[in-house]
Amino acid sequence: MYPLEPGEIRDDEPERAGRQAERMLAGIEEVEAALDQIAGHGEAAAGQVTVEAAADGRVRHVAFGPRAVRLDSGTLAAELLTAIERAQQDAARQTEELMRETLDDFDPQEARTLIERITGTPW
Repeated sequence: MYPLEPGEIRDDEPERAGRQAERMLAGIEEVEAALDQIAGHGEAAAGQVTVEAAADGRVRHVAFGPRAVRLDSGTLAAELLTAIERAQQDAARQTEELMRETLDDFDPQEARTLIERITGTPW
């Protein structure tokens, strides 16, 4: 059963719904363009390990300062993972902020819950 019966739809509602859909599509296009510009930054080892991550979590850039080479391999690996995690968290924060600003009624927690339910994996 539909929430509205066809006879209950006012003459102006289809046009209004069309305008709303156009605004939503424009907002989505704006978000897509802005997502490409998001760069999350993370560092570790007192700034000797720096990472940049994209909105989707991909690592775009890794840099090591001169003192990073003094760390043993296990410590360096752990510091790199810390910097990656921080960069990805920063990118996720920026993405959620962008979505809230651009799309009306966007709730990041609700979106995350829906994605987890659909995919069956934590997100």
